[in-house]
Amino acid sequence: MLIAFKLKLLLACAAGLAGPIAVAPLVSDMAIRGTTTEPAIVEISPGTLAYREAGDFTRAGQQAEAPLRALRFSRPLHIMRDQVSSSDYQLCVQDGACRALDRGIAIAPDRPAVQVSWHDAQAYADWLSRKTGHHYRVPSDAEWAFAAGSKFKDDGSPVDASNPAKRWISRYERESERDLSDTTAYPFGRFGMNEHGVEDLAGNVWEWTSTCFVRSRFDEAGKPMRQTVNCGVRVAEGAHRAYVTDFIRDARAGGCAQGVPPANLGFRLVREQPSWVASVSARWGKVWARS
Repeated sequence: MLIAFKLKLLLACAAGLAGPIAVAPLVSDMAIRGTTTEPAIVEISPGTLAYREAGDFTRAGQQAEAPLRALRFSRPLHIMRDQVSSSDYQLCVQDGACRALDRGIAIAPDRPAVQVSWHDAQAYADWLSRKTGHHYRVPSDAEWAFAAGSKFKDDGSPVDASNPAKRWISRYERESERDLSDTTAYPFGRFGMNEHGVEDLAGNVWEWTSTCFVRSRFDEAGKPMRQTVNCGVRVAEGAHRAYVTDFIRDARAGGCAQGVPPANLGFRLVREQPSWVASVSARWGKVWARS
């Protein structure tokens, strides 16, 4: 446990540890009251996706480009139309199941909950599942990419074996061209809707995924070798793909995100559909209870 914690501290970077990780209660003029209701869900039909795998890849000890794979989603994906709002998140805080948002975060039903860690997102998913009776979870990176559709940006770039640094410089320049300095949590709809009806993808709020950071190694012939999986770092998706330490709430203050850090960290959830067997069992259970 101690070794794992020390590794997380190393990943967090000195800047991140020096930055504020507030635990004080939220200061707001607004008292949040209400009951938990089901969020607006978009159903995305089964389909295929050209997906650039997340993580770090080497071949024969040299930096390599991440493989591009064709993924097939054979079942519909049910994902929140909007990011989790700050007012909905605040209900979880009031219930004692979620950590309070940092000071200064606007609390409103049409504003995203921002500057939240992966653990915050997981706690909210568990709480919402208990409240609604449906299973909510943080999406995988592949699921997020599938839901994002045309909003998903392929972060592949050529690798120069003689100078691997060129790849990182090229990526940094590409990301720096985007204006990521605006950290305002805008009302939902500011960044538009994609072809699936999902809003605000790839805006100025990066969204946590459940995908762990993986370092994959291949030999000279391209045969897979041992992988190193670090679930203390998760993939966050937005205007570009980022790798962020799971307890970081504000990546601008540190957290070892590759390239330009996310302006805001937020999340949306996937809702699992019950299987046919589970649905039939539940219906028969109700009939049995009434008889």
